[in-house]
Amino acid sequence: MKPKIIVLDMDGTLVGAEGKVSERNVAALDLAAREGVLIAIATGRRHSYAMKILRTLALDGSCPIMSSNGAVTRTFDSRLLHRTFLDRETALWLCTHLVEYRNALVLTFDKVGEDGEDGPGALVVEELDNLHQSINGWMVSNAPWIEAHVPITRIFDDPENMPIQAMLCGNLERMRAAEKLLLAHEHVISEGHTPAERIHTARVAVHRTEYPARDLCMVDLLPAGCSKGAALRQLCQDHGVSPEETVAIGDNWNDVSLFEVAGRSVVMGNAPEDLQEMAQRRGWIVGRTNLDDGVAIAIEGLLGS
Repeated sequence: MKPKIIVLDMDGTLVGAEGKVSERNVAALDLAAREGVLIAIATGRRHSYAMKILRTLALDGSCPIMSSNGAVTRTFDSRLLHRTFLDRETALWLCTHLVEYRNALVLTFDKVGEDGEDGPGALVVEELDNLHQSINGWMVSNAPWIEAHVPITRIFDDPENMPIQAMLCGNLERMRAAEKLLLAHEHVISEGHTPAERIHTARVAVHRTEYPARDLCMVDLLPAGCSKGAALRQLCQDHGVSPEETVAIGDNWNDVSLFEVAGRSVVMGNAPEDLQEMAQRRGWIVGRTNLDDGVAIAIEGLLGS
């Protein structure tokens, strides 16, 4: 049965070589849209950073983007649909609890204007050097929107400042230690998932994205209950579509909630090996890699073309 919604991750999924979407992937998205399928994006990127790539796609302005791992949903033309904030108390708690990791911490604030661009201070850090070592390209690209506050908690002197997301970024070993620190907190609720899959605390939802070949890990800290999967459920409700009528395509641990909600799921062939093993256990399809037009191949198969 043709899906009514296809939801796609970006990095490692839709995006291929040189940070671009291949011609075959673009053509497959266009085909799906012409056949009446709603194309939705679910990404860890914030809205404006995602749009730097998505503007190159010939998709309708009403297409939804679930950004910051589900904390915000906007359309391609920047109309706000849903947004959840980390409350001030929770954000301060995180900054205090993770004090030894604050040189790896980025706070994200939703400052998107009507034109879809961020305002100054969309990204707040305490230190720059360690982040440049981990994600230098991202830091350089986002330099116009990054502000440094020492200590980082100064940003909360204004009670109106509430982030939508916090992110820790560094090598695998250090980020797994940071995640373990969160797990050790008295408010941690595992909800039956192992730390390698997805965990939640009573105050924040914790989602991990790993790139073993680069020894890089990002631990995203979201408002409690936020995930790509929760955002997909809301999208289905908004459009009167059953989750069973959706397909999710992704490549990393922060996509697991999508896979669990969607009626059919495709895990990219470049996903971490342990995620591919999970996919096989759960009956999810393991597709081709993002460098082999895995998205296009999956969509063409779904549409019978």
